[in-house]
Amino acid sequence: MDESESSKSRSVDRRDFLKIGSGLTAGFLARGVVDASARELPPLPENPATPDAMPTRNLGKTGYRPGIFSLGGQATIEKPGTEAESVAIVNRALDLGVNYIDTAAAYGGTERWSQKYIGQVMKQRRKETFLASKTHDRTRDGSLKLLEESLRLLNTDHLDLWQLHNISRMDQVEQIFSKGGAIEALQEAREQKMVRFLGVTGHADPAVLIEMLSRFPFDTLLLALNAADPHHLSFKEKLLPMAVERQMGVIGMKIPARGRILSSWTPPPAETQREWERAAQPGKLVMREALYYVLSLPVSTVIIGCDNVKQLEENIQLARSFTPLNESQMAELTACTEPIARQALFFRRWA
Repeated sequence: MDESESSKSRSVDRRDFLKIGSGLTAGFLARGVVDASARELPPLPENPATPDAMPTRNLGKTGYRPGIFSLGGQATIEKPGTEAESVAIVNRALDLGVNYIDTAAAYGGTERWSQKYIGQVMKQRRKETFLASKTHDRTRDGSLKLLEESLRLLNTDHLDLWQLHNISRMDQVEQIFSKGGAIEALQEAREQKMVRFLGVTGHADPAVLIEMLSRFPFDTLLLALNAADPHHLSFKEKLLPMAVERQMGVIGMKIPARGRILSSWTPPPAETQREWERAAQPGKLVMREALYYVLSLPVSTVIIGCDNVKQLEENIQLARSFTPLNESQMAELTACTEPIARQALFFRRWA
């Protein structure tokens, strides 16, 4: 997007923002999200338990300092019929000092369980956590509709971070930046103060995300990183340094690769696994090694979905005790993961 187009987008009138359908307009107005007067966002969230709970780091230039462990909205939290346990996980995370929670419109399928469960806690505790969500739609109108529903489900009138979800192909990049593309939704939502910061996420191909960063000054990058990263389409080789150079907030994900990098993981029967994810052996690392590898990189925080409260507590304890690994230790863990690289990087582009 050139400078004139960006300027034009920034000057969009409030009434233009609402021209995506009467239903969406009514939804925003009903919650008082949009009005004719200038609207100010509240101060950045603050969880009083965070400073004593774990180390914190700058989230790029946003002015926010998340703890190094943050809660992801998958695992139990995206499954149907888990409201009680999911709400317990979110509440316990906040109690223990987590101050960054990540979810997405795509988590939990069409019912969007992740946002529903997290929203139950946000009714009372929104001011304690930086709240991030995502749009998987590549168009302006589709993304704004997802945003409206996300705000409703999360029981909030704004997101601290709204991200483009899982950008994996160059044709998606072109669609996002074309006329009527999702980048317009992000810019307009920020201008209308529906969202505070803008980000992009991806798992599959570093070249695609490098192209995204070259086209727009995103505030954050959520990228898939683990100890097997150097073995295939490495994100830490060029993409991570680019984000650091631009002083972006960098959030790591896929640290245990849904358990597949861990020696405690038991592969399910082959016939129950999707073809591109098939794995026949346990992983090679323990959670401490997997977590400390990524935290030893220049990331702001990592997001990890948890199966239960006990697992959450164990991860937070690891974050509290974190000490950086040296280069030799990092290299040793990478070498150890070579035999399981495919299963640990199942989310990468392999063909």
